[in-house]
Amino acid sequence: MSTKKPVVDQQLIRDLAEILNETNLSEIEVEQDDLRVRVSRQSAPAQVTAAMPAAPAPAPAPAHTSSPAPEPVATTQNAVTSPMVGTAYAAAAPGAKPFIEVGQKVSEGQTLLIIEAMKTMNQIPSPRAGTVKAILFEDSQPVEFGEPLVVVE
Repeated sequence: MSTKKPVVDQQLIRDLAEILNETNLSEIEVEQDDLRVRVSRQSAPAQVTAAMPAAPAPAPAPAHTSSPAPEPVATTQNAVTSPMVGTAYAAAAPGAKPFIEVGQKVSEGQTLLIIEAMKTMNQIPSPRAGTVKAILFEDSQPVEFGEPLVVVE
């Protein structure tokens, strides 16, 4: 009765960690046959749990939390998310006019941005007609699958 231990390729783990650093991803997972390797990066500030802000006494805490709070609500509703991992571009070429601006009306199917993935430029269309309420990415920024990019209401 021999128990076969899976052999973990340490070079694979190093390569995956390097990819995380190069692309600013927070997590990457690879599966080959019966072996699945996941490498993730956790940022310390995101892990901090704030139990004290529940107290209404400190005035600076509500002022500080009031600015980030509306943005997540806006980003989860009516957000156009990234369909892939890649680099997001606001314009067709460096120095060109951006595809969209905040407050601009867009039609369904209109190009909002481009995501470069594996040397291919992918146009990301608007899923609906509406007004651009927020642009949540910087030009030439790496983006992850499912990351909110634009809010169209």
